[in-house]
Amino acid sequence: MTEMPVQDASYHYRVMERAIALIDAPGGAQRPLAELAAAMGMSPAHFQRLFSQWVGVSPKRYQQYLTLGHARRLLEERFTTLEAAHSVGLSGQARLHDLFLRWEAMTPGSYARRGEGLTIRYGWFESPFGPVLGMATDLGLCGLAFGEPGDKDATISDMAARWPRARLIADDAAAAPHVAAAFAQSGEAQLHLIGTPFQIKVWEALLRVPPGHVTSYGEIGRAVCTPRAARAVGAAVGRNPLGFVIPCHRCLRGGTGSLGGYHWGLERKRAMLGWEAARLDASAPTTGKDLPVKRN
Repeated sequence: MTEMPVQDASYHYRVMERAIALIDAPGGAQRPLAELAAAMGMSPAHFQRLFSQWVGVSPKRYQQYLTLGHARRLLEERFTTLEAAHSVGLSGQARLHDLFLRWEAMTPGSYARRGEGLTIRYGWFESPFGPVLGMATDLGLCGLAFGEPGDKDATISDMAARWPRARLIADDAAAAPHVAAAFAQSGEAQLHLIGTPFQIKVWEALLRVPPGHVTSYGEIGRAVCTPRAARAVGAAVGRNPLGFVIPCHRCLRGGTGSLGGYHWGLERKRAMLGWEAARLDASAPTTGKDLPVKRN
């Protein structure tokens, strides 16, 4: 599948976000192509071409991924047991990309100092899911938060509160390569995980969930040896500082098929799940190589 430039993908997402809001309107019925296109101020042919370029399938097909029953079907058909995923590596017969992640975790002592002595450089960038705040230390990407033009200051404050004693410097040039690597379809991205030891264990478990698949809070709890600590697991998932890269959007409430929460909005979570599932289904199986997530 040919990949589009990130800035184009971000523009497409803003159009698709409006379309998804219309699709999600009360009633739940699928919207005809002509109706969706008219609401976007486009011809049906233009809208279908733009939509298909972003997600890889037609608007009609994509609406199937946004139905209320899709999360339940994911749990039934693409539920990932983390121990099994770990034993076979993260690559499958239809990987969305060949991105290799390396990560370094902050020591507990350093985390306890709440970012003291740490310099974090940040900037705003376009992404396949709208504007994104990218934050990086000398060791790698430490923050990736989605926002909108009108709430950039609030997004920065939200992320900065995680490491209140760190020195934050606006520096697009320093953060840009890390953000580009995170959204690349190949190559290597370096991550710097800043959190408590328990949070990092939860985030590492999330990294084992392949694209187009989902897991549950209970399954993550079993993977980190605290199967009954659903609230603690949920809190750690909610504190994930690296949206999309550490795929907390792939975590659902087991048994109910509900999406659960998402720090950057449930519409974005649904868009990510639908985007991944559609692209996975649209991609041809490959004989690809194993590309496990590794810690330095």
